[in-house]
Amino acid sequence: MSAVLPAARSPGRTVLGRFVLERKLGEGAQASVWLGRDTRLEREVALKLLAPDADAGAVSQWLHEARAVSQLTHPHIVPVFEADEHDGQSYLVFEYVAGPTLSQRLRSGGAIAPREAVTMMLGVLDALRAAHARGIVHRDLKPSNILLDADGRARVMDFGIAARIADPHDRRIFGTPGYMSPEAARGKPPTPAMDVFGAGVVLAEMLSGTPLLRERDPMRAIERVALEQLELPEHLGDPPDDALRAIVRRAIARDAAQRFADVGEMHQALAQWLQPKVEAVVDPEASGTLEFLLRRMRLKSDFPALSDAVARIQRLTRSENENLNNLASEILQDVALTNKLLRMVNSAHFFTAGPVTTVSRAVALVGFAGVRNMALALVLLEHMHDKGHAQQLKEEFLRALMAGTLAGELVPAVRDGEEAFLSAMFQNLGRLLTEFYLREEAQQIRALMRPPAGTLEAAAPPDQDSAAVRVLGISFEDLGLGVAKSWGLPETLRQSMRRAGADTPARAAERGPERMRWLGQAANEVADALLYSDDADAKIGDIEQRYARVLGFKAGELKRAAEQAQQRLASLVDAMAIRVGPTDRAQRLLAPPAAAAEDSLSPLQLQAAAAAAAPAALDLDLGEPAADVLAAGIQDITNHMVSDGFRLNEVLRMVLETMLRALRARRVVFALRDAKTNTLVGRFGLGDGADAVSAALRVPLQLAPGAAADLFTAVCLKGVDTLIADANVANIASRLPPWFRERVGAPSFLLLPLTLKNAPFGLIYADQATAGGIALGEKELSLLRTLRNQAVMAFRQAGG
Repeated sequence: MSAVLPAARSPGRTVLGRFVLERKLGEGAQASVWLGRDTRLEREVALKLLAPDADAGAVSQWLHEARAVSQLTHPHIVPVFEADEHDGQSYLVFEYVAGPTLSQRLRSGGAIAPREAVTMMLGVLDALRAAHARGIVHRDLKPSNILLDADGRARVMDFGIAARIADPHDRRIFGTPGYMSPEAARGKPPTPAMDVFGAGVVLAEMLSGTPLLRERDPMRAIERVALEQLELPEHLGDPPDDALRAIVRRAIARDAAQRFADVGEMHQALAQWLQPKVEAVVDPEASGTLEFLLRRMRLKSDFPALSDAVARIQRLTRSENENLNNLASEILQDVALTNKLLRMVNSAHFFTAGPVTTVSRAVALVGFAGVRNMALALVLLEHMHDKGHAQQLKEEFLRALMAGTLAGELVPAVRDGEEAFLSAMFQNLGRLLTEFYLREEAQQIRALMRPPAGTLEAAAPPDQDSAAVRVLGISFEDLGLGVAKSWGLPETLRQSMRRAGADTPARAAERGPERMRWLGQAANEVADALLYSDDADAKIGDIEQRYARVLGFKAGELKRAAEQAQQRLASLVDAMAIRVGPTDRAQRLLAPPAAAAEDSLSPLQLQAAAAAAAPAALDLDLGEPAADVLAAGIQDITNHMVSDGFRLNEVLRMVLETMLRALRARRVVFALRDAKTNTLVGRFGLGDGADAVSAALRVPLQLAPGAAADLFTAVCLKGVDTLIADANVANIASRLPPWFRERVGAPSFLLLPLTLKNAPFGLIYADQATAGGIALGEKELSLLRTLRNQAVMAFRQAGG
C-alpha cells in the first residue's frame, strides 16, 4: 500500500515538514520507508511513513515501535531520531544505513563464510542483549530486519512488534513464519528465549545460504515450527565444523529450556568458537602468561585475521590429498595476496618461460609447498604493518625471511628445502609477534640485549630468550610455539621451531625435526651476523665451523649459500614491494645491485634495452585494464598447452581465473554436458558463492514438444555469446529459468557457450552483483572469445 503524502511538493521532490523525500527504499502493508534529507541538520535519514488509511492498531504499533527503539542506544541497533506527525502524516525518522539488508546479501551472494557469519551474529546478539536489558524482546528477528553498514557491521532494525518481557497477558501470535520460535507460534508470552531461537535460525541461514524452514503456506510454517524440531542442512558452513553446528542446533532447540539461557550465553559460545582457547605447549607455570599475551594480541583486529589466514593456508597445503583447485580458490579470495604472490612467482628467481598470470599455473609450477611458503610469508607481512614502528617491524620480518631463505638454500631436496624454510622462519614467530603486538615489551627486551658500551657489535648477544623471559615471563620460543599450535601448524613443524641448543654435537644430526632445528638455528645466526655484525664474513666462517659436523658443511659452503640467499631475498623483496632505503640496516641482508657496465647508450636507451631483455613484467594492481589481464592469461594458457605437462582441468581453471580477475566478477562457473540427460550441469567455479551457483546450474539442451526455451537454453542452442546488463528488465526476467531466479538472482551476467561440431557441450557463466557491473568493449569481447576458444581447444587436445 502506497502512502499518499499530504505534503508540500516541488518539482522532482516531495517535502514532509523539514524532510525532503528522495526515493522509496521499501514498502509494506502498513508503511513505506523513504530515503530523506533532513534540511535542518543536513544529513541523510530514513523515514518510515504510516499509510494514511492505516487502522488504529497500526497507529498503536507505530507508536509502540517509537517508544521501544527510543530507549535503545547501541552501535548494532538502528536508532530512531524522532517520531512526529505533519499534516496528518505520521512518520518515524531513523538513521539511514546505506548498506543492504542481510536478506539482500544472502540473495546476491549466497552462504557467508563461517567466521564472517559468526562475527556478524555477535553484533546482532550484542544488540539483542541491550534490548533484553531494557525488558524488550524483538520477536521478529530475520535477515530482512538486519542491515549491513559500509563496514560490514550488522545493525538490527524494525522493533515494530517488540514486546515487554514482563507482559504475561500478551498471548497474540507475532512474528514472521519461518523465523518465529515454537512458543511464539503457540501464543506464549514474550521471553528472551524467542530471540535466541530467531538468532539461531538466522545464523543457520547465513551459513547455508537458504532459509531453514521453507513453506509457501504461512499457517503450515507456523504449525511445523510449533510441532517439529527444525533440522539443520547437511552442509552448514564451508568447511563444516561440528562445534559450530552444535551451537546452532542448541539455539534452535524446540524446547526453550534446552536453548542457551540467554543471548549472552550464545554470544559467549560463538566468541569462544571464533577464538578458541589455546592449549599452550609450554610448562604449566608459563601457560597462564601465554594465555594472557594471546588475549592482548586479540585486542588488535589484525591478529584474528592473521590467525585465520595462516590456519586456512596451512589446512589446504598440509595434506598430500589436497588438490590444486582448493588452494588456488583459497588464495584467489584475497585479491592483495593473489597479486603479490603472482609478482613473486614472476620474479627473477622463479621465472622460467613466459609470464605466470594465474594462481593455478603458479601452484603447478612452484608446487604446493612453495606457494604455501610464499603465502605464509605474505600474510605475515600483510598483517604486520604499523607506521609507528614500521622500520623495526620491516627489519625483523626481513631477518626472519632471510633465515628461511638461507635454510632452503642449504637443503638440496625440494621437499626438505620447503620444510627448512618454514622451520627457520618460524623460529622467529614469537619474536615477530612480540615486536608487533607488544611493542613496549619488545623495546625493553632489545634494551636488555644491547651489548655493553664500547663493543664493536651493534646488536644482541644470542641469548634473546633469557631477555624475553625477564620481560614477558615467557621465552620467544614458547610464545611462538603456543601460537603455532593455535594456528593448527603440524607437530613436525612445531618440533622444528625449537632451537636445538647451545652445544653442537660431534655427530651428524638425524634427518627430520632434529636436523631442521639445527639448520634453522644456524640460518638464524647467519641472518643475525649479516644484519648486525660489522664483519659478517668472519662471523659466518665461525658459524660454519661450529655447525660443520652436525650439518655436514664443507669449507665455504655456508658463505656461498648466504650469498645465494641474499640474491634470492633481494628478488623477493622487490616482488613484495618492500621498500628498503639505502641507509636502512636491512640493506645488509640483500645482495648489492650488480654494477652496470659502461657503454655509450643514453639512460633512456638503457631503460628500453633492459625492458626488451627482461621477461614480460606483470602489473597486477586492481586498476589493471581487463584487456591486459585477458591477454596475459591467454599467453599463459598457450604456454601451458604446448608444454609436456598439459592437463585439461588446469587449463579450465586458468580460463576461469583469468575471467574472474579481468572482469572483476563476483564468480565464474564452468558447466559441462551430461550425456545421460543432455543437460549442461555446473561442474566447478571460482569466486564468492561459486559452489552454490555450480550446484544450481542446469541448462537442458533438449526441449519437450511445444515447450519454450528459457534464456540459458536458447543462448546455448544458438551458440551466441550473450551479456545481460540488467536481468531485471521485464523481457529478460520473464525468460530466466526458475533455478536462476530462486537460487542465483544475479542482476548482470555473461554467457559464453562452448561448441564442438556445431553442438553445445559446455558453458562459461560469469556474473556481477550490480546491474551493468560487467561492461565490455570490442577488444575485451574479442579476447574473451579467444579465451573461450582455448577451452574448446583444450577439450579437443585432450580428446574430449
